[in-house]
Amino acid sequence: MTSLALFSLLYSVFSSLFHITTAAPPTASKCTLLNSFQPGFVIQGDYVIGGIFPLHFNLNMPDLNGIYRPPPINCSGFDPRAFRWAQIMRLAVEEINQNPVLLPNHTLGYKIFDSCGYPLTGQRAVLSMLNGVSEENSSMCTNASSFLAVIGPTGSAQSIVVSRILQPFRIPMISYAASCACLSDRQKYPTFFRVIPSDDYQVKAIARMLVHFNWTWVGLLRGDHDYGRFAAKGLLRELQETKVCVAYQEMIPLLYNHQGGLRIMKVMRSSTAKVVVVFAAEGEMTPFLRDYMTQNITGIQWVASEAWITASVFSGREYYPYLGGTIGFGIKKGHISRLGDFLQTINPERYPNNVLVHELWESLYGCSPFPSSVTQMPPCSGQETLLEQNSAYMNTSSPRVAYNVYKAVYAIAHSLHNLLLCHPGRGPFQNNSCAQSNNIHPWQLQHYLQEVNFQIAGEEVDFDAKGDSVPYYDIISWQRGPEGNIEFVNVGLFDGTKDVGEELLIQEDGIMWAGHQSEVPVSVCSASCLPGFRKAVRRREPICCFDCVPCDSGKISNQTNSVDCTICPEDFWSNNDRTACISKKVEYLTFDSLGIALTVMSVVGACFTLAVCGVFFCHRHTAIVRVNNSELSFFILFALTLCFLCSLLFIGKPTYWSCMLRHTAFSITFSLCISCILGKTLVVLAAFTATRPGHNIMKWLGPKQQRTIISSCTLVQVVICAAWLIDVPPFPSRNTQYEHSKIILECSVGSSLAFWCVLGYIGLQACLCFVLAFMARKLPGNFNEAKFITFSMLIFCAVWLAFIPAYISSPGNYADAVESFAILASSFGLLFCLFAPKSYIILLKPEKNTKQHLMGKEKK
Repeated sequence: MTSLALFSLLYSVFSSLFHITTAAPPTASKCTLLNSFQPGFVIQGDYVIGGIFPLHFNLNMPDLNGIYRPPPINCSGFDPRAFRWAQIMRLAVEEINQNPVLLPNHTLGYKIFDSCGYPLTGQRAVLSMLNGVSEENSSMCTNASSFLAVIGPTGSAQSIVVSRILQPFRIPMISYAASCACLSDRQKYPTFFRVIPSDDYQVKAIARMLVHFNWTWVGLLRGDHDYGRFAAKGLLRELQETKVCVAYQEMIPLLYNHQGGLRIMKVMRSSTAKVVVVFAAEGEMTPFLRDYMTQNITGIQWVASEAWITASVFSGREYYPYLGGTIGFGIKKGHISRLGDFLQTINPERYPNNVLVHELWESLYGCSPFPSSVTQMPPCSGQETLLEQNSAYMNTSSPRVAYNVYKAVYAIAHSLHNLLLCHPGRGPFQNNSCAQSNNIHPWQLQHYLQEVNFQIAGEEVDFDAKGDSVPYYDIISWQRGPEGNIEFVNVGLFDGTKDVGEELLIQEDGIMWAGHQSEVPVSVCSASCLPGFRKAVRRREPICCFDCVPCDSGKISNQTNSVDCTICPEDFWSNNDRTACISKKVEYLTFDSLGIALTVMSVVGACFTLAVCGVFFCHRHTAIVRVNNSELSFFILFALTLCFLCSLLFIGKPTYWSCMLRHTAFSITFSLCISCILGKTLVVLAAFTATRPGHNIMKWLGPKQQRTIISSCTLVQVVICAAWLIDVPPFPSRNTQYEHSKIILECSVGSSLAFWCVLGYIGLQACLCFVLAFMARKLPGNFNEAKFITFSMLIFCAVWLAFIPAYISSPGNYADAVESFAILASSFGLLFCLFAPKSYIILLKPEKNTKQHLMGKEKK
């Protein structure tokens, strides 16, 4: 709106009330009334209060072209519901005047004006009210009105305007429906009171409801006024602490237009949000919902604010397919005993000159009690009666806003009563004075309003320091009535005085939701992530829009919509569904298929060795056994038996003792075996060398010297193993790094240096033995044992050279299996290479088991 248009509009408001003539000198200025803006109802009394109600809900704006003086603003669209509120104010005043206890010997008067439901016309109403009871009194421009307080108006935007106008006069006002949290600011609105809870509580209640029903993706509509603006802002603030996101936020224009409504509906239709929260008044919702029904949009679950949740104008059967299931928070229901009887006394016969009563009849029955060329309606028969079927006016079963009007009037009456009971010298004002009963100022009444406390119909009424009342709401659901119309059913409550989390109580069983569904509607941007998944927020989208990503191995989520996956403890791993941590599978070289195979090989090898030992013992006096010291052969067989058996130490669950015995037993037995073979190689080499003239080397390699060599070589390995066990012995360990889903029990070598020293020493012995045997391979004789020693050492070295990379690259139980297999393979190689030829001769070729044959001196 341009500044010129705004100026013209304001001018039309004030010029409709006053005309100030300035042609005469200042002392001769005269104030005259240009237009009569009469109150709807007036009654005289000792103390007068004002009432402002939205008796109409449409505003006919004049043409603001700035060329000529704009005509007065006219209101249209009579609202029987608001008219009922005005009648309740009259009823309350009548009850108070008839009450011998409350305000005895004093009467209340009232002056009721129409605000048309808009701030601009609300301003016109309060300015007219400020000019006194009799608008035709010429002194109205010089004397202020004598009224003490104002009831109303309805909307927060209107209340802000009216409160600001009343503030300089220090006139208190009690609103029965203005819930904007902004009005709790005592600095800006010091004279404002209300008998309806602040929207701070309503937005908390709506936020709790959205969370309760898991509606995490909602739309938000608001009116173009302070009520809608502050309520939407408060709801967004409350939702920041929840998982609820707002898909869109749209504003319904205060002066509704069709194109703007269609644009909002296009957004609603395209959005995936199926729940829409609305902070708007009945006036702007009426044309919007008409267009909404024309567009045939269904499937929306409405969450209504208290401003329209009990609006009877939407209770017709034509609204149910589109608004059925609407849920919201309504003002607490009360009881007014004489309401029905009093409302039925309002009729055109009793008030023939009251235009508002005529409009009531026209609205309820579509006829005019006094036909004229203006109304263009048929005349009424005179038989019309006010029945309960006229719910917009005669709905007395559950007064809510009406009950607030009733409480507001009684709050003023009780405050005024307490003021009149003041005793001089004990008053609250300067010098402990009291107010004069014949000259009460509004600000004096406000003091008592702030302190008032009384009960009405069992309910306690008072105001806090901000002028707010007790935060209490009924939860209303729009259910289908027996005739297809909408009934407002109470399905729960919100008590703001209770602890957090206990305020909301909803009876869900009896609720029928949008689309006549018994199941709670679903309104989410993304479906909930099941256990085993986590939420991954989409880039540049609200946190309610996300993808469900499976948890990584070793992590779980056992709740719906988990933000993160939890890492399982060290000894646990995730199951296949990633929903629970289960104990990790413990693995080691057990007596299963692989373990049994190694065990069988070990036992068979030991048996073969013992069998060979038995054969050699039985034929110990033969040449092939006696040659090259049979004692060494038995030592070798004994060592090989231990080698075969020590491989069993690598099978089974590692323990502290088995880990120490594994490597030490293996290294010492193999060192003993290789030392014996080294001694035999030296004997073979010395025996053939001694046959040459001038060589007497055999005297240095007798049995005693051979034992010394074997003992010395083995002792070196024993010393290395002892140092290893004393310093950093092998120990059982749990390997969780190679395969995270398993625990591999293995023996840690403790000291890698000691381990490789042990193997290196065995390798050194094997290499030395191989070199000496290789040197003696071509010595004369039919049975040169050096050849078989050479071949056995070649196999031994090949096996252990292949073992090194295989051992390093094999994990846990496989490393044990590789080492056990290397022990068995090298043992079998030594057994067969060294003793198979001799056993063959002993058992199958006994004719060759002679010294002459072995020395190659057999006669041809």
